[in-house]
Amino acid sequence: MPRSGNTPRRLVADGRVYLWSLRHRHDTAADGRPSNCRETLTLFPQEAGPGRPALPIVFTEGPGRYVPGGAPLGSGDVGYTRGASLNLHEPGAVRALLDEALARGWQPGAQQREELDGWTLLEAAAAALDARRSETADS
Repeated sequence: MPRSGNTPRRLVADGRVYLWSLRHRHDTAADGRPSNCRETLTLFPQEAGPGRPALPIVFTEGPGRYVPGGAPLGSGDVGYTRGASLNLHEPGAVRALLDEALARGWQPGAQQREELDGWTLLEAAAAALDARRSETADS
């Protein structure tokens, strides 16, 4: 049975449990085609209650970047046309983005009023994920 897209997924990092969800959004151009595509990855500590502080990490399409909504590229794929990329459905990619956000000062439980531009995290997170995969392959 496939998992529900509306149910947040669990991620355990450094002894703390986070919930995360991924949403694809876009506007509709005058000709009916989608435009201004964006992927929003939202992370929040599981223990937080109602109105819980979340970390929304947003990837918007733009020159040299891709944020597809599906075919021919996979849902959740984001990246530079000539560079780093991540699949935001993969827990390892989400963990790498979380680690990078924490390294840059995000504090779980603190109110986050603005979205975080995912492009500022992508290259470092992709490099960390590649390094983690290499370590696993060498073991």
